Amino acid sequence: MADFQSITLEIEAGLAVLTLNRPDRLNALSAQMKSELLAAVRKIGAPYSGVRALLITGSGRGFCAGADLAESAAQGDLRDAGANLIDSYHPFFLELAALEIPVVSAINGVAAGAGMSLAISADLVLAARSAYFLQAFVNIGLVPDAGSTFLLPRLIGTQRARAMMMLGEKVPAETALEWGLVYDVVDDDKLMDTARTLARKLANGPTRAYAGIRSLMKSSADNSYAEQLQAEAGAQRLASRTSDSAEGVMAFVQKRPADFKGK
Repeated sequence: MADFQSITLEIEAGLAVLTLNRPDRLNALSAQMKSELLAAVRKIGAPYSGVRALLITGSGRGFCAGADLAESAAQGDLRDAGANLIDSYHPFFLELAALEIPVVSAINGVAAGAGMSLAISADLVLAARSAYFLQAFVNIGLVPDAGSTFLLPRLIGTQRARAMMMLGEKVPAETALEWGLVYDVVDDDKLMDTARTLARKLANGPTRAYAGIRSLMKSSADNSYAEQLQAEAGAQRLASRTSDSAEGVMAFVQKRPADFKGK
């Protein structure tokens, strides 16, 4: 395992747990952290890694406060924030989106700016009751980035997304649940146990089917109805040829739990 400094990565029995680990900075995204996140996702997505699900969380009092603005200002990155995004944010976010395994995020405390983008990039988002979400960009005279303008309207609708982006106000976990921004809200002391249980269930599930679901959900936003029907047929063709599909059908017939192997 790589010797990471600003994140931790543990892989056990098909489940990877990636933890942002700069608690003194509310896990703000430094240049080193972004580089390590990219390296970690590439390790997870590598052929024969054995990883079948990914759980992302943050250490300490918050999930991620967004970009490390103090570092960016010192390095002059704010003079061309677009180049910074293209060079150091986009590679990680694109490779995270391209993973063929389910992704869960467990949100403790603040998820702001690009940290919020990371949080809602997951397939399933769990939030602690004390968690909150913040589109912080407008508060410092910037526009939303790291995929926020793509993801947020699709999750909560145009009006609410626009309000979050333009008003720059905190959205507490319970409101996020009501809006459909998160899958569930749990007590703070139960967050990680709940998230691990959920992620472990996915790690033990039909991995190739999950990959198909992720792909179909992405294509549905832009496809016509007829195009999506065809996409479903193509994905179903591939899924039906997997060993897990054969096992699932046999388990159903035999009235027993399926033992999926991710193949």
